[in-house]
Amino acid sequence: MSARRIRSLALAAVLALPAILAPAADAGVVRPAPAFTFGGSGGKNSLGSLRGQPVVLLIARTAKTSALRSQLKNLSTAYHDCASRGAVFITAILDGGTVPSDIPFALANNGAAVAAAYGMQGDFLIAVVGRDGNLDFVTDKPVPGMRVFEVIKNNFDVQDKARRELPKGPPAR
Repeated sequence: MSARRIRSLALAAVLALPAILAPAADAGVVRPAPAFTFGGSGGKNSLGSLRGQPVVLLIARTAKTSALRSQLKNLSTAYHDCASRGAVFITAILDGGTVPSDIPFALANNGAAVAAAYGMQGDFLIAVVGRDGNLDFVTDKPVPGMRVFEVIKNNFDVQDKARRELPKGPPAR
């Protein structure tokens, strides 16, 4: 083998090293949620800093959007169930308005960028990001609060664990 070929193979191995050494937890993320930052008590935070906690993200053009108001009403019935699972609630309001709700929401720093990253086409979008960073649920229509809770409860980690616990092969007779 020539020296040039050996150098090429060595370079390829070095370039592939980060992918090989990447954390195993990321291997299960099928649909990674787009990253964004938001304000909080500790200053500027990122979606990545919430790894291990489910995130409910509401995006709206204005705080007066009827779909947003409907979703807030729906979430109020399931808020305590979601919060008991460690859920964090974040809003991205494009016009910079505040959310008229008793649910404690953090505010995304750049609403327009978050809306673009999540592919918002209309006036409203709700997304649920699982503990693993997987984008578990996205829709542009308000959904029942218990549906949001079910997504959080049955996120990818739970499904993955269930898959590992299933016996391999046909059932024993």
